[in-house]
Parts: sequence; C-alpha cells; structure tokens
Amino acid sequence: MAASISTSAYPLLTPDRSNRLAANASSPSRFFSPSSLHLPLQLRRVRLGNSRISAPLQSRSFPVVKAKNQTFSSFDDLLANSDKPVLVDFYATWCGPCQFMVPILEQVSATLIDKVQVVKIDTEKYPAIADKYRIEALPTFILFKDGKPLDRFEGALAVRELIQRIENSLKVKQ
Repeated sequence: MAASISTSAYPLLTPDRSNRLAANASSPSRFFSPSSLHLPLQLRRVRLGNSRISAPLQSRSFPVVKAKNQTFSSFDDLLANSDKPVLVDFYATWCGPCQFMVPILEQVSATLIDKVQVVKIDTEKYPAIADKYRIEALPTFILFKDGKPLDRFEGALAVRELIQRIENSLKVKQ
C-alpha cells in the first residue's frame, strides 16, 4: 500500500472513500460523546445541541509550523522509520470535535516538536488503517513508539491536557 504523507509538524494522509459516513450516520454517538469533550478557555463560542458555551477570547500568537510532504511505502514504514514517537490523530472532515482539535494539534506539534511527530489520518480516506487500529470514535489519538502503540485516547482535549497526556505516556512507558 503506497501512501503520500505530509510529515513533520502536521502531516495528513489523503486518498478517498465516501460510504463510511452514510453507514455511520445513524449512530453519531458512536463517534462523539459530549462528556469526552474538554473545551479550552480560549474558545469564544461553541454550539453543543441547543446550548451555547462561552468563554473569553484570549489572543495568543503561535509559531507557524510548515508541514513537509513525504512519501512512504506504507503507514507501518512511517512508524518504523520515525526517529521519535508519533502521535496519530484519526479524524474525519465531517467530525466537529476533530475540526476543533486542528489548532490544538498545531500548538501541541509546535510545543513538542523535538519530542513527538504529529500525523493526521483521515479515516474516510484510509479506512483500512482505521480498521486495523479499531477506530470506533473520533477523534482518536494513538501514540506510537518504535512502530508500536504506546497509548490510546479518544475525544477532544485542551492543549495542556494533550501535552500532559503525551509527556506522561512517554515518561511512564519508556
């Protein structure tokens, strides 16, 4: 299986598949549980059902992180040849919490640039990879080290929570 992957700060896998959304449209709770969503303070307004959650907007500036396009013969090749642990974000373009995580992952990638490589995999476009790792909820994050899963967690997290989770996993399981 050949895959074109953008790596470094914020990679992305992208071939195509469209039937999975229709198959799962009847059970959205399988992909999202409101109790798993942790909203950061810098969020101004998010709509969850009929309610709105508001918090003050804090302006921050973060370094711009450019992704590099790299081609690997397989996802396993990417994991095996990475010189540092790889955090894989399994997401879908239609998933609200997944889109919520985009700026958070950019911040995490910039903060942990020397410790972790962040890779995004669209489960709609790479269903075989999603099936292999039994992705049943979105977003799902798997931290790989030496080509093997080290930690797995689901749902949207704030920047500090995600960084803490990654750092704790790397400390405990080294």
